[in-house]
Amino acid sequence: MISSTEDILKFVNDKSFKKIFVLCGKKSFVTSGAENCFKKIINKKKIRIFSKSSELPILEELIEIIKDIKNFKPDLILAVGGGAVIDYAKIANVVDLRSDLADLIVSYSYPFKEKYTKLVVIPTTAGSGAEVTSNAVIYVDGIKHSFESELLIPDNYFLIPEFLISAPNNIKASAGFDAIAQALESLVSKKSNQESVAFAEKSLRVSIPSFISFLNNPNLKNATKMSVASNLAGKAISISKTTVPHATSYPFTSLFNISHGHAVSLFFEKFFKFNYENLNKSATSFDLNKRFDLIFNLFDVSNINEFSSKISLLKKQANLEDDLLKLNIDIRKSSDNIIKGINLLRLGNNPVNIDSKDIYKIMIETKLRN
Repeated sequence: MISSTEDILKFVNDKSFKKIFVLCGKKSFVTSGAENCFKKIINKKKIRIFSKSSELPILEELIEIIKDIKNFKPDLILAVGGGAVIDYAKIANVVDLRSDLADLIVSYSYPFKEKYTKLVVIPTTAGSGAEVTSNAVIYVDGIKHSFESELLIPDNYFLIPEFLISAPNNIKASAGFDAIAQALESLVSKKSNQESVAFAEKSLRVSIPSFISFLNNPNLKNATKMSVASNLAGKAISISKTTVPHATSYPFTSLFNISHGHAVSLFFEKFFKFNYENLNKSATSFDLNKRFDLIFNLFDVSNINEFSSKISLLKKQANLEDDLLKLNIDIRKSSDNIIKGINLLRLGNNPVNIDSKDIYKIMIETKLRN
């Protein structure tokens, strides 16, 4: 699962790859050490480097990337970066430029047919697990939309822990919480099965003790652990998908510029408490109570209140602020746009039916407590 820079160089030096399109983050490509790694092959291959400029994966930049790929005609696309970079690459490799592209994305009806070329992913954050998932996201007019297709799964990936170390702590914190959230949501998702539960449990057994350690001491050992945990969580949600914390996170990213994992964390323990307190309304094919027993065991707690306290503590230790006043978020004023931006596909995976009134109530109660 874990690779080295030498593994990458050996792979890309394959004679079958003559033209390589590198899609990367403008800053992370340099600070992670990836740029120095690729300097060793620049004179041996035809390489086109596209550095993304938008914080979020937006339609306008996606169109630029697709045009660049089609003009360059690579036989390998390398995505080196975080979730946004990888999502760009995954979508650009299966989508053609067409006048109705935005409409097809918004209506979740794009007709995927085939990959343009081989796609290989090298993450520079440990969180999304995008290197193994069958989904990707794109923002159209400020609203987040999800693609889902087996064609979006990269052909290969390399996990290079040393590329994770130099990322700023706020990025490490947001990404790391996302990995934990994905594994937890996977455990309770309606679509979970024995395989996804196994991946999620393995992920949490690594991430729970390693998350804060990686923030406080970002060495190779801790980076390796979080890289593995993120990958396992990605494998879990590729099967089960995510639930209400992810479904409601998207408008907080688009409206208030809160990073993805941070947005997922805002009401996380409140949503899980809602699910637990409504066990009798469970819409799952499995025993949801037993899944919560597993979660309590993994967090070494005995009840939902202790679990909530553990999540709150993790957020505090990671400096993931959830005081809405400090984040300049007025739920009452923004409620219509927040509710509009909720991803209904993700919401449908929640183990307990939850509607906009329930979500609004939880958010308002959070604001009042803060």
